[in-house]
Amino acid sequence: MRKVSDIVKFAGLLAFVSGFALALASDGARAQTAGRNDTAQSRKTVARKPPAAQPVLSGKPAERLLVEAAELIYDNDNNTVTARGNAELHYGPRTLQADRVRYDRASSRVFAEGNVRLTDETGAVVTGETMELTDDFKNGFVDALRIQHTVEMRGQPVRTRFSAPRGERVDGEQTTFESGTYTACEPCKNNPEIPPLWQVRAAKIVHNNETHTISFEESVLELAGIPVGYLPYFEAPDPTVKRKTGFLTPRFITSTALGRGAALPFFINVAPNFDITLSPAFLSNQGILGQGEIRHRLETGTYIVRASGIFQTTPSAFLPGPLGAGDRDFRGAIESKGQFYINDRWRTGWDVVGVTDKWFLDNYRIRNSNITTDYFREAVSTAYLIGQGDRSWFEARAYYFKGLSSYDWQKEQPIVAPVIDYDKRINGPSFLGGEVRFEANITHLDREATDFQGIPRTGSYLYNPTVNGVTYPLYETCTTFTRSTCIIRGLAGSNTRASAQLSWRRTFIDDAGQVFTPFAYLRTDAFFVDPKNSGYQNALAQTISTTDSDFSGRVMPAVGLDYRYPFVSNFGPLGVHTLEPIAQVVIRPSETHIGRLPNEDAQSLVFDDTSLFEWDKFSGYDRVEGGVRTNLGAQYSVVTPSGWYANVMFGESIQVAGVNSFRRGDIANVGLDSGLERRESDYVGRFQLSPNQNISFITRARFEQRDFSINRMETGVIARLAPFAPVDLSMFYSYYDAQPQLGFNNRREGVIATATYHITPNWFVTGSALVDLTHYIDVRDTFANAYTAYLANPVGAAPVYTNPGRTYLAGLSVGGGYQDECTTFSLNYIVSPTAAALGVTERNRTVLLRVELKTLGEVDLRQNVNIATTADGIAATR
Repeated sequence: MRKVSDIVKFAGLLAFVSGFALALASDGARAQTAGRNDTAQSRKTVARKPPAAQPVLSGKPAERLLVEAAELIYDNDNNTVTARGNAELHYGPRTLQADRVRYDRASSRVFAEGNVRLTDETGAVVTGETMELTDDFKNGFVDALRIQHTVEMRGQPVRTRFSAPRGERVDGEQTTFESGTYTACEPCKNNPEIPPLWQVRAAKIVHNNETHTISFEESVLELAGIPVGYLPYFEAPDPTVKRKTGFLTPRFITSTALGRGAALPFFINVAPNFDITLSPAFLSNQGILGQGEIRHRLETGTYIVRASGIFQTTPSAFLPGPLGAGDRDFRGAIESKGQFYINDRWRTGWDVVGVTDKWFLDNYRIRNSNITTDYFREAVSTAYLIGQGDRSWFEARAYYFKGLSSYDWQKEQPIVAPVIDYDKRINGPSFLGGEVRFEANITHLDREATDFQGIPRTGSYLYNPTVNGVTYPLYETCTTFTRSTCIIRGLAGSNTRASAQLSWRRTFIDDAGQVFTPFAYLRTDAFFVDPKNSGYQNALAQTISTTDSDFSGRVMPAVGLDYRYPFVSNFGPLGVHTLEPIAQVVIRPSETHIGRLPNEDAQSLVFDDTSLFEWDKFSGYDRVEGGVRTNLGAQYSVVTPSGWYANVMFGESIQVAGVNSFRRGDIANVGLDSGLERRESDYVGRFQLSPNQNISFITRARFEQRDFSINRMETGVIARLAPFAPVDLSMFYSYYDAQPQLGFNNRREGVIATATYHITPNWFVTGSALVDLTHYIDVRDTFANAYTAYLANPVGAAPVYTNPGRTYLAGLSVGGGYQDECTTFSLNYIVSPTAAALGVTERNRTVLLRVELKTLGEVDLRQNVNIATTADGIAATR
């Protein structure tokens, strides 16, 4: 036997043993002496058919065998060929590695010993102390078997592991584990004998690579080595499968109105691009809640349809109408979402939801992504057509708003269809240069009833509730519309508006670095208003227009100049400092028809640093800013080489000539109490500081022009303190002064904060809180109603107003959990406000437990822990 120091490589057609046999035949002159062992000394490539006396393998002819080893030994006495010393054999997509590999030609078996590792075509890794395989690696037995497979779940790699004292591999497609275990957890590095966080132990585990299923017989789920669950038999898809027909993780339900029950989802894989999920929920108090979902992906897009419904066996568990759905036998909902690409520039789609009643989704705890906020619950349905060019945008939409809170009146919700927007930018003509932009919008909406709000009273009263020297006036009532007592949020009837704006701008920079941007625009609007004629709505219609159905137009031309002069200085390690004065002037005529046109989309007016230099500070098309106005300000910024960034900005807006659009309120009083209603506006400012990319402080505020008191302020911090501290946090404080002409008679003040502390890389605690620092609304309104009744019938003692307190915990979530590569566990206590059917705001207290064992499934358990509450639409819950 002669050893070779280099790696010996053989390549042959067909199968594992063919390579050895052909290598032996080609070197037969040195293998004729009985008992003599020869060592190959050179790399040989064999491409001829093996002799008939030798076994012919059934492998693919195109697959070649590549052998790498420190030495290759031929033993003719025992009819074996052995590769020894870091042996590595590649056959097609499969690779076998071991300290020693011996092939028995008589039995066509391969015996691998020592650190055996077999990698198949799927990437799965089989390890063991010894392996006995057929010559194509597809069949055999393995001692101390372990299999590791890496799959991707939710964009993250997950490794799954099988192990058993002994396993059998059949046809390369099926592996049987006797007394086996399965887990997705990494073994302990310091003590791999310790049981993983979770594993499934079974008398037999069969992994079928052809059907991609794993079956467990006499199985037990263990947590940290402790048995917690038993199933005599179950089957599940292996981690490589993303879609397979079968049952999903059940969901358990506990509620006084619904009783106890469980939802059993069943997934049907109709086709690779089409599936159905049926989730019947069996409820002890209400019967069977049917739920289903269809998902279908087509060549040009995809759509989803969900439906749910129930014939209630105990409707009396819910309040009767109009405070609940207790008078309904059948309740249900349907929702759908889809998007399709017409071509590379156009797409269309929808996102809609319909319910039999506003309480159904909440009462039956059906998750819906279209539901927004805890305070003003509504479902928004929309359908759209969108086109996008290189410098253009087209969008057409329709909206339907469904109020889902007990105090919502659906007749006040508008149906908006269509809303059409078009935006096109082109280069200006040669004699002007710059950029020309064309914008257009068409909006039509219908509403059955006018949405109005009373303005707080400011006159004298027979009784004024006063606490600590602060007077709380009562709200006016809107029995008929008068501008001094009512705010109109939405007008009954139909309203159509068509708007178009053509604008031009161009930037010039002179040799001194001054930046001049002249601009001009022409805005036109046409309104078609048809108010409903009943009661106060008729009075409102006469206020809006002179006839029941009327047309109004508006034209607004403007020219202006934006001037900036940045001074930049580089102070080396102290960074680059920039001081930039900014001045802007806009010249235009006064706004016409102020207060005599509907205002649906321009009611959200916030004057701050972000809107100071806007040409038009109104948020929508229904209002347009007029008059001559100049906007003045300056900003200072610093950027250092170490990553520091700071920015300070300050300015104000001045009405130079013409009618101030913000001084004369419309039917929603937009503009009043905005900080822009006087000739010289409030001051606005911003301060931002980012010491590094992980920490940001920002404050923006609006200051009273006369005494510099704060009218509006928002300040907060977002920080990720790692690696200095394992903490992520954010905290924001907001303060808004009273705006009585907009219906807010008291200041609004609150804090929202969230924080997560990573105790270890796996364990964490987290919390969030929303605190209302000026919680007067509920008690004030309750007193207002009682005092109004007293004035109408002054019998007995007048109601007494009591201080409701200055703070209110509007929302709270505290909890913690554990997360690693195979397990996610979290436990949270949640407090959220809910407006009950009887008009009482209460706190809903819930404990939420969530456990996810990756590749097996997840379970959510939610339990309401209120001592007593009146839930929205539910008669009684304890």
